[in-house]
Amino acid sequence: MSNPCIICVAITGSVPTQADNPAVPVTVAEQIESTHAAFEAGASIAHCHVRDDEGKPTSDPERFARLKEGIEAHCEGMIVQLSTGGRSGAGRDRGGMLSLKPDMASLSVGSNNFPTRVYENSPDLVDWLSSEMIKYDVKPEIEAFDLSHIFHAALMQKRGQLAGMPYVQFVMGVKNAMPADREVFDFYRATVARLFGEDAPWCAAGVGPNQIVLNEWAISSGGHARTGLEDNIRLDKNTLAPSNAALVKRAVDLCEKYERSVASAAQARQILGLRP
Repeated sequence: MSNPCIICVAITGSVPTQADNPAVPVTVAEQIESTHAAFEAGASIAHCHVRDDEGKPTSDPERFARLKEGIEAHCEGMIVQLSTGGRSGAGRDRGGMLSLKPDMASLSVGSNNFPTRVYENSPDLVDWLSSEMIKYDVKPEIEAFDLSHIFHAALMQKRGQLAGMPYVQFVMGVKNAMPADREVFDFYRATVARLFGEDAPWCAAGVGPNQIVLNEWAISSGGHARTGLEDNIRLDKNTLAPSNAALVKRAVDLCEKYERSVASAAQARQILGLRP
């Protein structure tokens, strides 16, 4: 097996609750435990959100600090990726945790529609978040909800606003945004290769039942995969996922199917150009 596949586990997100699925980890302690199980199953990146005492999304740096510390203590070498997403805060509060110097952070470089609201990422905010990531040596994961976001990431790289090779993630299947469409997916892949080079790493995430679809498209096409309870709480229409680890296991099985090894944390760091 060659071309190791990085598996990212999005452990909690801002939307799913334990009423939706009891396996959704909400407290910091639950998140650390769930991440450790996912790490043991094969995940090498933890994509992290935090919740307040009422279970609502927040950008509280202190909670992010405790989560980061716990993951680093129990998941040796695992890449910690903190979310700067818009459901957890407003304006520059969304980047208040970047001074913690996580390995990575999500960066949405443009706006788009979500099911019931506009996911707003103003140019000023995007520029400030990217400057903070450079300041604290945090590698951004470009969250591409639209083709224009890939092109804007290329422009930002040209301007020196992104350090190193961008890591672009295609997000598909969000209602009112980009559907899970194979021709669009293939065009995204070709666009990343054209703008950043054939060897540029990329990832894909699918929402809801599209999660396993995007996992298979990405793994079979040489990309990397995101899974986890943030994006999807089910194994199938009638079965709730029992854990983040169970969803990681599905991605691992696809790696075996397509004769790709699962990247260790050390390999994932090398592929993404992160510090050891």
